[in-house]
Formats: sequence, C-alpha cells, structure tokens
Amino acid sequence: MLGTLLIRWAVLAGAFAITAWLLSGVDVSGGVWGYIWISALFGIINVFLGTLLRIVTLPLTILTFGLFLILVNALLLQITDGLSDHLTIDEFWWTAIWAAIILSLATVLLNALVRTASSA
Repeated sequence: MLGTLLIRWAVLAGAFAITAWLLSGVDVSGGVWGYIWISALFGIINVFLGTLLRIVTLPLTILTFGLFLILVNALLLQITDGLSDHLTIDEFWWTAIWAAIILSLATVLLNALVRTASSA
C-alpha cells in the first residue's frame, strides 16, 4: 500500500515536470524536491477540496459531459499555486486550464507506463 502511494506520488511529480516543460506559463522551482513538494500538496488539496468541489459541481459536470472538471482541476492548480512558492502559474484562464489538461493526460500516460512496466 505504501509502495503504491509512493509510485502515484512519483507519477504525479513526473506529470508536473512534463506540464512545466510543455507549457511556458507554468514554472516549478526547487528541482526534484520542488516537484515532489508540489505533487504532495496538490494531492492533499485534490483529496479534500477537490472531492468537495466535485460533489458540489456534479450537476454542472453531468450537464457538460465532464468537461467542467477541467475548470475544477484548474482551480485546484491555482489554489496550489497560491499556497506554495514552488509553483507559478501565469494566469488562470488559459494557462491553468491548459495545465489541467496536460497534467491529466500526462498522469494517465505515466500511470499506463508504470502499470505496463510492473506487469512485465
């Protein structure tokens, strides 16, 4: 169980690294430990506040076929940016929304790679 948590934490840190590399408006400072810190903080915010936001916005999420979750994730990224000096997002509308999309896709891709590597 602890190993799975550490792997997910590393995958999220890698997804943040990919997002910062692809998107010029997102910057993570502090090297490897900065990515680890940001992924831990985002994970904690996502568990508590993200769950509450997803429940509250469920009707709107259903109405938009799940696309509203991109805005929820962008808001969670902005909150993480506000709570940490290691993450900098230029602006909410486009940068945070693109960061949420890229972060989600990178996480799915890295999870698939880790799952494939562990089953081989």
